[in-house]
Order: sequence, then C-alpha cells, then structure tokens
Amino acid sequence: MDFQSARRVVLQLLGTTAPADVPALLNWMRTTRDFDEFTHDNNDIMLKNIADDLRKCLPVEAVLCSEHLALQEIRQQPEPTVHVDAFLYDEDFIDTLCEEGKMSRNYCTVCGSHRTAPLGFISHSFSLTELKFIYHHVLPDLSGKVLVDVGSRLGTVLYGGYLYSSAVQLCGVELNGQFCQLQEMIIKKYQFGDRIKVLHADICTQSSLLQTADVIVMNNVFEYFLTEAQQASAWNYIIHNVRKQGSLLVTVPSLQESLMGLQINVQLSSWVEEIPLSLDVYSQRDIDQEALQQIHLYKVL
Repeated sequence: MDFQSARRVVLQLLGTTAPADVPALLNWMRTTRDFDEFTHDNNDIMLKNIADDLRKCLPVEAVLCSEHLALQEIRQQPEPTVHVDAFLYDEDFIDTLCEEGKMSRNYCTVCGSHRTAPLGFISHSFSLTELKFIYHHVLPDLSGKVLVDVGSRLGTVLYGGYLYSSAVQLCGVELNGQFCQLQEMIIKKYQFGDRIKVLHADICTQSSLLQTADVIVMNNVFEYFLTEAQQASAWNYIIHNVRKQGSLLVTVPSLQESLMGLQINVQLSSWVEEIPLSLDVYSQRDIDQEALQQIHLYKVL
C-alpha cells in the first residue's frame, strides 16, 4: 500500500470512530509508544546494533572480574542490588531475560520461601532514551565543541554524541583497559574514529583535556570504583581543572550527592550553578521519569 492509499485508510478509520471517542483516539496516537518500531530513525537502529555487539562480549551483568571494588560496592548496598546496564538492556529485554531464567527482578527475603522483594538495579551507562534526552533536550548545539566523558566504560555517551550531536570531538577517558578495547572495537567497526577518541588513562592525569573541554559528562563516575579518599582526590582534581567559564557538566547523580561526605576544597556555589531541566517533552509518554530526574546540568561560573 502506497502513502496516499494508507492515508485514505487512516482517515476512513477516523471517520468511522464514534465522535465521543475521537479525542481519546487522537491523544493515543500522539502519545503511544506502540508506533516506535515504525518510527525509529537510523541512528536509533545503529545504537541498538552496537548494544547487540557489546552484549556478545560481556557477561549478563556487564561487570568485569577486574572491577573488584565495584563488585564489592554493589554487594554492600542496603538492599540486594544488581548491575543492569541500561544501554544494553531495555525493559523489554529484561523481561525476556527474566522469562528465560537468566535474570530476576526480585530476591527471596527468606531463603526457600515465596516471600520476595524487588531487587535494586544500578546502571553505569545511559539508556537510549537518556542519551536522546541529553543530546536533544539537555545540551545546546555542540557544533565546534569538545565533549569529554569521564569513565567512558562502554562508550555509550561517545556513540550517542557522534550520532545525535555535531560535537567536533568526543573524548572518552577510561581507566579499565578491557573497556577501552571494547570501545576501540566499536569505533573501528562503525567508523567513528574521525570524531571519537578514547584514552586509556586516569582522569587525574588529564589536566589539559579538562581545561579545554566544553562539556564534561560524569555518570556514576567514581563511587563504585574508588575509595572515599580516592574519590575526594579525583573530585578536587576535576574542580581545580574544570574552570573554563560557561563550560557544562552533565552528572548522575547530582554533584551535591556525589560530594556528600567527601573532603572537597571548594564551595559548589562558587564553582558552578545548576541549570534546571524540564521533563515536559516526556510528560505523556511511557518513559522512566525517575531515571531522567537523576540527570543534572551545571554551568561553570
């Protein structure tokens, strides 16, 4: 069926709908996600293909054996918590894994009984929805700008920036060599190398990069990977070097939460101001609002 024929069929269907139900039908058509499979653009499809490639290289929990501290921190959470990478596994994929017995949303509160409670989920990657929110609604036009992702891990921020923004350079800094190798694999396969660069390095050795960056992204960046003393040292280094007036920071969670209890040598109010974000663009959609609310934007003073 060609476009004109399909258009006539849709209009005919609307014409046969009870008048009292037309507003509800039109509202459903505007807000439903039932059409997602027909409306995904090529960039969405490419990111889903990247997620497919990465899933084949990682265990289900997407945490490497070399991440000893991260594994320990996850186990020490107040409630049983598992790492579920939001880029690799959307809600539908998690449902499939649960049906196959490869993952669970619940844990047994009394071993051997049927008393269960929801598991806590944590992710160190942004989901596809969160990436699109950041690049389409949080950040301004990045033409000619340099973006740095601190702790780039799987590289999702970099791939999203390549596809959804005009940033001239997207630089990931990752301490774990295995994750760097995975990023390089994706960059080579999808030919992202003209704008994406990955550094296998400690961010505390990258003063020049931090000083020149226009946008810095930090998603659950230190808490699960460094001791409190190391976290304080890393944050002090970042605060000392990120001084370019007007440069932007995108963080999860908020800076206030990340710095709580750490020995930091600056008042936040003298370094940055937070820019309020609006979730109105997703107000009527089946979107994880709580996840989007964890994203914070700051401007360096």
